[in-house]
Amino acid sequence: MSDKKALQRIETIAKKIGFIQEIVDEYGSVSDALSDEAKGRAAILMHLTSIAEQFDKLLHAGEWELLAHFDKQDIKGSYDLRNFIAHDYEGVDLFIVEDVVTERLPVILEATRKILKNL
Repeated sequence: MSDKKALQRIETIAKKIGFIQEIVDEYGSVSDALSDEAKGRAAILMHLTSIAEQFDKLLHAGEWELLAHFDKQDIKGSYDLRNFIAHDYEGVDLFIVEDVVTERLPVILEATRKILKNL
């Protein structure tokens, strides 16, 4: 069984996805949220960065049992997106971000819920 710190990282991923969903709900759509460069976009990108960092910490801690619940491409993709955000913030492809938010985050959230439910 994974340690408490690892499970807190899973909880953080779920929480950050929840924050992104709240932002999208507040704006009415992902594209509208991303259009607000000062607030909506900045917040979404920061939460996506945080999600990637949690995955990275789980990887470095060797939490293979927990990570097995996630699609490997989602883990790699989150880290790749984090690198784009960190190194070329203005050049981030917002269509990719919108796809991640609408298509991949629900899948990741479901995996976190399954992990946390089985505690």
